[in-house]
Amino acid sequence: MENVVLRQQLSQHLGGKEFVGVSPQILRVFDMLEKVIPTRSNILILGESGTGKGMIAEIVHNNSQRKDKPFISINCSAIPENLLESELFGYRKGAFTGAASDKKGLIAMADQGTLFLDEIGDMPIGLQAKILKVLESGEMLPVGDTKSRFVDVRLIAATNKKLEEQVSKGLFREDLYYRLNVIEVRMPSLRERREDIAVLARHFIEKYSKENNKKVAGITDEAMKILNEYAWPGNIRELRNVIERAVVLAVDDKIGISELSDRIISNQGLRTIRTLKDRLDQHEEMIIKDALQANNWDKEKVAKELAVDLATLYRKIKKLGITEN
Repeated sequence: MENVVLRQQLSQHLGGKEFVGVSPQILRVFDMLEKVIPTRSNILILGESGTGKGMIAEIVHNNSQRKDKPFISINCSAIPENLLESELFGYRKGAFTGAASDKKGLIAMADQGTLFLDEIGDMPIGLQAKILKVLESGEMLPVGDTKSRFVDVRLIAATNKKLEEQVSKGLFREDLYYRLNVIEVRMPSLRERREDIAVLARHFIEKYSKENNKKVAGITDEAMKILNEYAWPGNIRELRNVIERAVVLAVDDKIGISELSDRIISNQGLRTIRTLKDRLDQHEEMIIKDALQANNWDKEKVAKELAVDLATLYRKIKKLGITEN
């Protein structure tokens, strides 16, 4: 009942989108969103693939003063470099071979609304300067045009890359990074919010049972144990796909181990839990890994957060074989 109430409370803020989660990490995200949604500030959403960055961008737009204006989304990594500029800025007829007529760019289409640049860490550095100009002055110039036009867009950007590292390598403009990073929202991985795995699983069971006209009402304890122990490299997106497949294959009213894919139940996907010492080591490894990721691998910060000596932290990292990847 507590989960149901929390989900209802969250859903009231989502503008028709249901973001399922009751963990402290997710509640903190929505705590921040309530404060920043009414503002005009740019937002940078960080997190691994499949954590729900795109949905968060839609939630921000749907609850902002711009909700009745366009929400335009583009994945910067999905479009070839030579086409991305013309997609974003548009072009004039005759600007290049094949430009048979004027084309309005996505930035102009988002005027008065919200522009969501997904995977901005993959944007070519030459194009980053033009995006910076739009953010600083609202000025944009279509390809092949000589006359600028002005737009009013709220920019939300997302990436699964560490932009500070990209900046240090010369792959991302430092001035654009700071311009984007007015408000930073970090989406936790599913490994960091394991309390939500069961809640999400039941949500997806309900969703895909209705969509596929099935009467699957739950999941066995054994199957749930496997889901709870899996590493979830694909995060919520992977869990959703796993549950959809299981619902389609289910012959009983509960999903069992036989409905889970081999990848999920294989030894590679599961944490190997044997003795009490193994369990304690694995729990300690998870805590240290999560803290390192949350603090961008700043070991001094992590040592303070976990209240251990820096030397002790280094020793545990070496003993547990924890590496940055």
